[in-house]
Amino acid sequence: MRISRTDSFKDDFSQLPVPIQKLFEKKLKLFMNNIKHLSLRVKKLHGFENRWEASINMFYRFTFEIHTDYYLFRRIGPHDITLKRP
Repeated sequence: MRISRTDSFKDDFSQLPVPIQKLFEKKLKLFMNNIKHLSLRVKKLHGFENRWEASINMFYRFTFEIHTDYYLFRRIGPHDITLKRP
């Protein structure tokens, strides 16, 4: 499957510390190989029909949607930013 990123995701990503950006790239490889990988801790967001979150580490998350032939990455950042404005 391919990945698409919202403008919000791109803006969020550019503001992350470089070590978190690098860690996300590692997690992205896991995500693409196995979305159910335990270290991603993927879970559905309550109150949204097709919105999910995955962990980068204990403090940073990203939200996404699953579509037929692609994933839409919506937001990335500290846990509270992804939940407040997914």
